[in-house]
Amino acid sequence: VQLQASGGGLVQAGGSLRLSCAASGRTLGYNMGWFRQAPGKERAFVAVIRWNGGHTYYADSVKGRFTLSRDNAKNTVYLQMNSLKSEDTAVYYCAANPDRGLLTIRDENRYNYWGQGTEVTVSS
Repeated sequence: VQLQASGGGLVQAGGSLRLSCAASGRTLGYNMGWFRQAPGKERAFVAVIRWNGGHTYYADSVKGRFTLSRDNAKNTVYLQMNSLKSEDTAVYYCAANPDRGLLTIRDENRYNYWGQGTEVTVSS
């Protein structure tokens, strides 16, 4: 599985961006997640969409503002980011996790395929 993230850019606070993660290879059996790494900080979980029906889970910091969806026909996952804040500035990575349980879906060490990252800058 290879992942290609895109859609990052510069946006003003309050604006929106949609990130895409296109996969080559079969990802139907994988949870698809997004993580982000802000300058000077460790990489952190943002959101994940489950392999078996599309249930989504979000970090508290983005809940209500970000929406994750997947188009299995296009092998693509989308992260719609609304009401962006300066603290959302980071490099965003998409990743694939093969686990079936819920306990590890926020653990980056359980993701064995990663995209290259796309940079999001929110100006205040």
